[in-house]
Amino acid sequence: MNAPVIALEHLTKRYGSFEALSDLTLHIEKGCVYGLLGPNGAGKTTTFKCMLGLARPTSGTATFEGAPLVPAAFERIAYLPERSALYGWMTGAQHLELSRRYFRSFDVARASELLAMFSLDPRKRAGSLSKGQQTALALVLAFATRPDILILDEPASGLDPVHQRSVLDLIIEAAAGGATVLFSSHQITQVERAADHIAILKQGRLILSGEVDELKSDEKVVEAIFDYDVPELNGLASDARVRRIERMGHMLRTFVRTDSAGVIRDLEAMQPKALQTHDLNLEDIFLNAVGERK
Repeated sequence: MNAPVIALEHLTKRYGSFEALSDLTLHIEKGCVYGLLGPNGAGKTTTFKCMLGLARPTSGTATFEGAPLVPAAFERIAYLPERSALYGWMTGAQHLELSRRYFRSFDVARASELLAMFSLDPRKRAGSLSKGQQTALALVLAFATRPDILILDEPASGLDPVHQRSVLDLIIEAAAGGATVLFSSHQITQVERAADHIAILKQGRLILSGEVDELKSDEKVVEAIFDYDVPELNGLASDARVRRIERMGHMLRTFVRTDSAGVIRDLEAMQPKALQTHDLNLEDIFLNAVGERK
């Protein structure tokens, strides 16, 4: 296994008696697209700030390629904060020129392509742009530097569906070129499309992490449809192979471990009208993890 590009070790952040982040350990390898998920207030933005020295951790460490973050490393890292960090009085063109002077890797031609992709007029002042346009300009600045590491906090926020898809394409393209991407999103479908690994936070704690395909294959969902209300389960709910059961009128959804043949036979014995087995999607995984299934 390769050494991680980003290593968070027991990262903790307290504000007085409130613990915003608790003992977070996470390793992210080169070329990985890591999606950070969690309800509002889960600690996603705090994680980014502690990683980048924008907030001092109460304890724990964040290292990049085995070393603490130093100012020179910022030339290789692009950070998109959740709230705009643009200068309202400056035009898009002035922001691009500022980045060109700071980042030796800044690609002027690429910036022009991205401006066209997001339909941005570089002559406009940042303060006159909509929230989505400000996000788009910040994305142009981030990707035009061709960084080795991208840390993106809600990168599709405020964008229309077409440009949201463009952002995901840019993330996938950057990773294919060797960049490492860590991003957060409230939209699980976005993470599912772009990420190969995920971490789920709840109340500042890491509750699940891993490779998306492996997490999906860890469980199956068996859907049984009846002509009448779901019958008695006859001990199915206490079966060790069953992770959870959902009743929805005439449908019974049973979440089972991968070895589900025995459970399927038990369900067939209940004589449903139809019986289907599906892999989990990322929404199922997320809702199971944060305990918000009804």
